[in-house]
Amino acid sequence: MRNAMFRRVELAAMSRYQELGELDGEHGWTADRWREAIEEYFDEYDRLGIGASARGPQLLQIEQGTTVWTVRQVFEDPEGDHDWGIDATVDLEESDEIGGAAITIVAVGPH
Repeated sequence: MRNAMFRRVELAAMSRYQELGELDGEHGWTADRWREAIEEYFDEYDRLGIGASARGPQLLQIEQGTTVWTVRQVFEDPEGDHDWGIDATVDLEESDEIGGAAITIVAVGPH
């Protein structure tokens, strides 16, 4: 789950919206929707961090439920505001079935 969430940050930092849409399009997060959200981020900040500190555990918030986890992957912005990120849910049963993280993006933006 950590790698899958951070993969989305990496793709967003590189403006690879088509790949993001392929990951999340079935849940409504198409390439165009990702582009719109990330371009709003870049209207505010000039870069999106993907280095070691951006991958750190302090930027991934997890609320563990019994069947669903709620997660927020916070973006490392150049100002250190940490106000933008990706909100998602992880269905634990579906994750077990598919052998990977069953992530559904809920929102991308500031908190």
